[in-house]
Amino acid sequence: MTDTLPRDTPAELVVIIGSGPAAWTAAIYAARANLRPLVFEGEPSREMIPGGQLMFTTEIENFPGFPDGVDGQALMATMRTQAERFGTRIVTENIVSVDFANRPFTLRPSYGAPVQAHAVIVATGARAIWLGLDNEERLAQHGGGVSACAVCDGALPVYRDKVVAVVGGGDSAMEEATYLTKFAREVVIIHRRDSFRASKVMADRALANPKIRVEWNSQVVDVLGEDFITGVRIADTVTGAERTLEVGGLFVAIGHAPNTGFLGGQLETSPSGYILTPTGWRTETSVEGVFAAGDVIDDYFRQAITSAGTGCMAALEAERWLAHHGIGESPVLDTAESSVGHPGSA
Repeated sequence: MTDTLPRDTPAELVVIIGSGPAAWTAAIYAARANLRPLVFEGEPSREMIPGGQLMFTTEIENFPGFPDGVDGQALMATMRTQAERFGTRIVTENIVSVDFANRPFTLRPSYGAPVQAHAVIVATGARAIWLGLDNEERLAQHGGGVSACAVCDGALPVYRDKVVAVVGGGDSAMEEATYLTKFAREVVIIHRRDSFRASKVMADRALANPKIRVEWNSQVVDVLGEDFITGVRIADTVTGAERTLEVGGLFVAIGHAPNTGFLGGQLETSPSGYILTPTGWRTETSVEGVFAAGDVIDDYFRQAITSAGTGCMAALEAERWLAHHGIGESPVLDTAESSVGHPGSA
């Protein structure tokens, strides 16, 4: 990587990739610091839509400031509007590849011209790994009792005193099942093998809980229900026999996958693909001037509030990094001179 930091190119001061709580919080802070951030919020797809995983959450009760709860889509729309209020520009496209080997950095969108940036904040989040069933996806997207986060949704009144199912056999599944026993009448863990791959302490804790039972050697082959889940169809992985299990909620806990493929391996990541930030309590990545925030760096908490916090941190770090290198002290380019000149920017 070159050590020179050009100041005479029509590069953006900071580009934010993503549109979840981390991205919008970063945009709010960067915009209020007069960095005129440009946000690439992504495009709708089968797996993700702009706004991230909260767009599939109908009611959020644990985000501060909303004593009566808030709809996930409404929360994301409010954050987006707040970012726009301070001058954030938004492009509804994905970034499909990046060049972090030269400065200013180059980002290539889905359709528009390449964009150059002095600093970049990656806040692309992580997507839940689903079972891949049509009705599962439909009910998850419409608040029909299918979720990938028990901590986010399990306390909702709709699940209380119900029989709910958890799919998975790892530590996350054990944690989700144990958490749900606080609210559900019974929790059924559905696992495709005859033993868990979770750590012994987590598995033992779940198995010892009187409100948890296990359907061994079983996999979900269909999710039942029109407006709300009424049950699941499970198949025996040994005999192939199928039967219906009546449940009032389904929590899929088979893992998450960070949205980092577009980076092309240019940032240091964990074995599971999460971006690493070498210094504790910092968001700068292995490439100077590139910061990361939200679920794309977090395989542990995965909460909206923690994502928002790291978005704030990333924006503050980007601002200080730019100031340290004397970038952005002169007036920022006019919109007409911006490196973005294609439809979709706001």
